[in-house]
Amino acid sequence: MEEITLKLGERSYTVYIDYSHLERLPELMRNVISFERVLVVTNTTVGELYAEQLLDVLNTGGYTPELLILPDGERYKDITSLRKIYDFLIENNFPRQSTIIALGGGVIGDIAGFAAATYMRGINFIQVPTTLLAMVDASVGGKVAINHPLGKNLIGAFYQPRLVFINLEFLKTLPEEELRCGYAEVIKYGIIRDADFFEYLEDRTHDVLALDKKALQKVVATSCRIKADIVQQDEREADIRAILNYGHTVGHAIESLTRYCVYKHGEAVAIGMVAAARIGARLEMIDNAEVERIWQIIRMAGLPYRFKHAEPEDIVERITKDKKVLGHKVRYVLPRRIGVVEIVSDVSPALVIEVLKEMKE
Repeated sequence: MEEITLKLGERSYTVYIDYSHLERLPELMRNVISFERVLVVTNTTVGELYAEQLLDVLNTGGYTPELLILPDGERYKDITSLRKIYDFLIENNFPRQSTIIALGGGVIGDIAGFAAATYMRGINFIQVPTTLLAMVDASVGGKVAINHPLGKNLIGAFYQPRLVFINLEFLKTLPEEELRCGYAEVIKYGIIRDADFFEYLEDRTHDVLALDKKALQKVVATSCRIKADIVQQDEREADIRAILNYGHTVGHAIESLTRYCVYKHGEAVAIGMVAAARIGARLEMIDNAEVERIWQIIRMAGLPYRFKHAEPEDIVERITKDKKVLGHKVRYVLPRRIGVVEIVSDVSPALVIEVLKEMKE
């Protein structure tokens, strides 16, 4: 088992990375949570695969778990699903000492985490991610939220889990397209922080997507370490943490404009990463050879690098409603070179539209 600790004072916690051994979870929970009442929140897809296994593990470990299953899909990360969690907690008299465990991908982690952050002004929260995207990104760092029709994650909070348990064996049942979507976030870490890691990904992309154990362990652990390091420096995104949004500014706008039904999150981020690289090239921040490497690895991973079903002008307009806008200025995360990015606030909307027009199918 690999352990990565986020040092955040009284909000510190550990990310545990293991291959199988879900039965270790109750023992790890005992270090931080003593009260036995637990609500497992999952979705219809993951629930069918793993809910019974997790409930059995918790029961054997001395906890009293109950289960709530939500519909599967980004479009259900909304106030209606959030209300279902609140209703279940209130109707079943869950006290403040209770724990919510999110069993699922980024959608379940976000919505269950936001419920935990706000129910009785905050109850215990544990992440048990089941997708690559959630393992390397969404489950670590404490961002929890729901979507609004006008924008992604506009209603949310910073709320750290008590622990994160990553069971890599869950990825055996993950559909290939979901695995590729998670890999977009892995690529992001190389671009924003670690050129050597990016080079490793160029060589080992096919191994990771084939679920090679050693390659998988390395990319998940490296991604979590990079994110942990950034979050420790800037927990609430006042400064450096914003670089984790590389590819997300354009990506989120495309997701919301297409009503979360056309592109999965990782696919939208992949498009956004290519857009950000090309914007950086137009501003002479990064040379075209580096942009080509970014495009090539995204293509190699089977991710989209062009888009349809959205107009460039609408994307730029939707970006102005993004939560990352500061002082009426859109903050774009743009690459200087692979491994180094910069936050830029004076990008011309016309330039962005021009780049997006070239990327539209």
